[in-house]
Amino acid sequence: MGDEVKIPAEQVRALREATGAGMMDCKRALEESGGDIERATELLRQRGLASARKRSGRSANEGVIESYIHFNRRVGVLVEVNCETDFVANTDEFRNLAREVAIHVASARPRWTTRDEVPQEVLDGERRVYEGRAREEGKPEGVIERMVTGKLEAFFKENVLVDQPFVKDSAKTVGELAEEASGKLGEKVVIRRFALFQLGEELE
Repeated sequence: MGDEVKIPAEQVRALREATGAGMMDCKRALEESGGDIERATELLRQRGLASARKRSGRSANEGVIESYIHFNRRVGVLVEVNCETDFVANTDEFRNLAREVAIHVASARPRWTTRDEVPQEVLDGERRVYEGRAREEGKPEGVIERMVTGKLEAFFKENVLVDQPFVKDSAKTVGELAEEASGKLGEKVVIRRFALFQLGEELE
């Protein structure tokens, strides 16, 4: 399977952007191809996992706003999940996806929907902390950047909705959950935004 090949995270993300396939599918394809992007893309196409990319240019302007109120009435969530047509928006599968995302938000408490929403000053601050910690531990300069990259990936998985492991199935991320729905429904599916309310929480 070529598991001994170390695949950089940025290469996995690049293949995901190019094909629309899930992160784990991209990682496996790159491992099997020995890191060859073209061969990995071909493998994904053969398996029917790259078809979502054909939908990436379409406009997702329909969808639903779903709500979830926790049983103790102290936590509430609103999420907007978009698709391309009103027909798909009214299917049980699409509405169930939106419901699952709302429940996940209530449980996992993400801070942002996508990585693009994370303020640069927050990322800069995290990077400074990780670099400082690594230097205090006496790590060589060549190792520090790899450590910082790994720490930032962990930060995204903890705080960014689409990068978080899905609370009901940690083998997939919330983003991959949406990609699966896109493949089944035949339309582009986008988790657009969310709002999390906690009783008594300080207002900024």
